[in-house]
Amino acid sequence: MRKRDLEIISTLQQFRAMTRDQVAELFFGHTKKKALNANDVLKRLRDRGYIEADTNRQPYVYFPKPARIKTNGQKVDHFLKITDFYLQLRGHGEKDLKHFAVESQFPNVDVRPDVCMFWRGSAFFVEVQNTQYTAKVMQQKIARYEAFARSELWRECLPFKVKRFPAVWIIADHKYNVSSEYVRIIQTKDVAQLIAMTKPKPQPPKDISIRIG
Repeated sequence: MRKRDLEIISTLQQFRAMTRDQVAELFFGHTKKKALNANDVLKRLRDRGYIEADTNRQPYVYFPKPARIKTNGQKVDHFLKITDFYLQLRGHGEKDLKHFAVESQFPNVDVRPDVCMFWRGSAFFVEVQNTQYTAKVMQQKIARYEAFARSELWRECLPFKVKRFPAVWIIADHKYNVSSEYVRIIQTKDVAQLIAMTKPKPQPPKDISIRIG
């Protein structure tokens, strides 16, 4: 089996589900016919029993075999959105993304972020919201992150070393009325919005007076 085939299977294991277009962008984005190239490889892997697909969706949605989630379940769209988030990060600089793990589990901790990552020199726990929760439910989730931060267990649990507890980044179309004294909370619709928020504002030109005589 080719190295790229193994990478596609491994990536499907990590992300649980990916559309044909997501696979095409990630593995064949450098080619002129990325969708066609992705179709050829995915069909071969499917025919050989390495992966499976939901052919009722267009484009097809692919899963590792055996699938880690129900292929027709409600969580499929959630994991597809996580993959979209990953592709957005890579689109803004692949080298900036040093660690990206989906649904990391930490021993003896009641926190399971959608993504645990180290990006642009900072650590993040990311909550990718495909459905809209109530503010109360989201605040309860923030409370669990606060308990994790105060416990100091995060220093031993994280796969990378950082001095500060990771920021909690909520990706959602709706902005939640949540707050915390212990955890930094970021809310944006996508990656581009955060980059726009953090980009330094251009300084107005200085008024230079020229004295003659």
